Amino acid sequence: MSNWRVIRNTRSGDSSEVALARVKWCGSFWCRFRGLMLRTSLPEDEGLLFDFKRSSVAETTIHMFFVFFPIAAVWLDDDGRVVDAKLARPWRPFYKPAAAARYLIEARPALLDRVQVGDLLTFGESA
Repeated sequence: MSNWRVIRNTRSGDSSEVALARVKWCGSFWCRFRGLMLRTSLPEDEGLLFDFKRSSVAETTIHMFFVFFPIAAVWLDDDGRVVDAKLARPWRPFYKPAAAARYLIEARPALLDRVQVGDLLTFGESA
């Protein structure tokens, strides 16, 4: 299975609405640990998709230390439904979801224009 996914928003019932064209699947401890720290930029259509293996508020809380640009943080439940979405600013101590989440997407802030709380997102392998 590829480490890269495409994220689609099924809000309109049309599963072809691409929310993010290229996300790296981060299921390992080291990938989740590194996240976007020390990166100076991120392409507009790229992001990270963290799988925390179980739903939790505490385990999916993030910090923005050593992240040098604002990002969209979008938390999803076990089914891929958006439970919270926030603009995370550099050097802030923490951001936590409003409800338990299993997945987290980190991407450029424009993602917040394409998803909202309650949307159902799917993530399939990139072509």
